Amino acid sequence: MNFIDNASIKKETFLSVTINTERVLNSWKESVFSFEWIDETGQVKNTENLPDSAREKRKHVEELIRRGEPLEKPVLGIGLLEHIEIGSGKATFLTLAAHGKKEIPVHIPKSNADEFEPFII
Repeated sequence: MNFIDNASIKKETFLSVTINTERVLNSWKESVFSFEWIDETGQVKNTENLPDSAREKRKHVEELIRRGEPLEKPVLGIGLLEHIEIGSGKATFLTLAAHGKKEIPVHIPKSNADEFEPFII
């Protein structure tokens, strides 16, 4: 699988790292935005249980994967309540997680590098 830099980041303020998917999901499930993608057990919902907009985004990412096209690295950050937030590339991250990808390359803010240390592979 080929990943490219996310078009929304500025290289001087972000780092590219590889993270442990499960650790990120365990933190992100505390986000107020996780309910669309994560079920009550903390697992990524299957396609049929996603809201329409999330389902379409997931199908798009799965099509990119099927065609062997490069995926933009998701952008992660630290939320106000000290858990991980997934910004740009949420559908990519969660689709890869649903497909069992254990490690995912992402961008993180350089200013939060220390907070991400437990998640970095």
